[in-house]
Amino acid sequence: MNGAENLIRALLAGGVDTFFANPGTSEIHLVAALDRIPEVRCVLGLFEGVVTGAADGYARMAEKPASTLVHLGPGFANGLANLHNASRAQVPIINVIGQHATHHLPLDTPLTSDIEAIARPYSKWLRTSRASTQVGRDAVEAVAAACTAPGQIATLIVPADVAWSDAGSVAALPAIVPKTPVPAAAAVEQAGAMLRSGIRTAILMTGNALYGKGLAVAGRIAQAAGAKLLAPYPVTRLERGAGLPPVDRVAYVLEQGVEQFKEFRQLILVGARAPIAYFAYPGKDSAFTAPDCKIHMLATPGEDYVGALEAVETALSRPQTPLAGEVVVEKAARPQLPDGNITLPGLAAVVGALLPENAIVVDESMTSGRGMMAATKGAPPHDWLGNTGGSIGIAMPLAVGAAVASPGRRVLCLTADGSGMYTLQALWTMARESLDVTTVVFANRDYAVLKREFSYLGVGNPGTRALGMFEIGRPNLDWVHLAKGMGVPGTRVTSLAEFAKALRECFASKGPTLIEVAL
Repeated sequence: MNGAENLIRALLAGGVDTFFANPGTSEIHLVAALDRIPEVRCVLGLFEGVVTGAADGYARMAEKPASTLVHLGPGFANGLANLHNASRAQVPIINVIGQHATHHLPLDTPLTSDIEAIARPYSKWLRTSRASTQVGRDAVEAVAAACTAPGQIATLIVPADVAWSDAGSVAALPAIVPKTPVPAAAAVEQAGAMLRSGIRTAILMTGNALYGKGLAVAGRIAQAAGAKLLAPYPVTRLERGAGLPPVDRVAYVLEQGVEQFKEFRQLILVGARAPIAYFAYPGKDSAFTAPDCKIHMLATPGEDYVGALEAVETALSRPQTPLAGEVVVEKAARPQLPDGNITLPGLAAVVGALLPENAIVVDESMTSGRGMMAATKGAPPHDWLGNTGGSIGIAMPLAVGAAVASPGRRVLCLTADGSGMYTLQALWTMARESLDVTTVVFANRDYAVLKREFSYLGVGNPGTRALGMFEIGRPNLDWVHLAKGMGVPGTRVTSLAEFAKALRECFASKGPTLIEVAL
């Protein structure tokens, strides 16, 4: 067994059975090892930004890490934008990066770079393996680091000679993941006192507090205390829909966020940050909360969010007295299918009317999709994944990873033409892997959010030269042909009836599809 096989088998023993890859020469022995280990699934991406974004989507839905496999420093650098998003999502990922052989590095060949320096900002754990007999142990430690709550990015750099050298017969060791710490009793007691006070209170949550058991407990707390449940605008994963406790997403626009929080004088945080604007604006405060709002951190990032909520639920219960009343849940309700010309509310109503049960919605439609969450709140239960770091071009890669992690579930990917062009290579991976992803591209031929920000910053209306940097026509992008060129059937719609027909047909089909919505 060589070092490469030692590494792959150690990752597999740690539960890492999926690789998103764009390898090169320095990774050839790792590729050969993957060829000999059929238990590992390898998914090829044509660009490293697709690879890292897909690993993020996989981790959000599988609740365990995938591994990326990329080529040297330049290849890894290509994937950094979506690793920025993944680091903000606090998900587990293991990056495996090939490096030149140790005796070759001093020659300073064209692809030589300081990989550790490139990786350090987005790696909570970082190591360069030094021996083929040690690389398996390094992989085990990478798994443990990645799986440490709330989820981290671990990066392992593997020189080519470490991969090709003999490793003997090294047994894979189990990864020992540190136990997730529980919040201090005082933090639980303080939260309980705030919820019993009768003062209008919101609970802003992230991570596994927003789905499964965590959401169920939070719903019971909200019902007992009359509190409001909220999710950050940069939401990692939110389970929502009919029959589930209602959770509102924090607004993106500063004034809307201030309006949303003005009624609350207490805010309890479960793994989340206090809400603030993405950017600074002249003469405006960045905080969404009122100055007299008391903010309490129940559980810090990395603590046990579900355990914290369960402890608060216990604190709210009186001896032998259950929490009063049934949990308030979203009622099953769908919008009527609209007709006529395309409008943003009309598009949202179509999605709300047709969204399948157990779907996964990947949302990067910053401008065109702002009505989508309201229109789908009463749809059958589904998961909602957002852009957590603000670096655009995540939607289609995220959809790839979510679909790989969740076979049998329909993924609806909402993106725009501008952001979609960053990582449209993901369409090819969808076709190659026959993934059930329906991608809706809102083709407004604009970076529309930048037009809004231009005027919002008080510099007036953009002139001809500025508009030239915000508008992406001349020539217009043709998403139907772009998709077809990558093996994904597509259609262009120009009315709400056409959109409804296309969406219904896409949801009923197998494999990837694309709808271009002309705005």
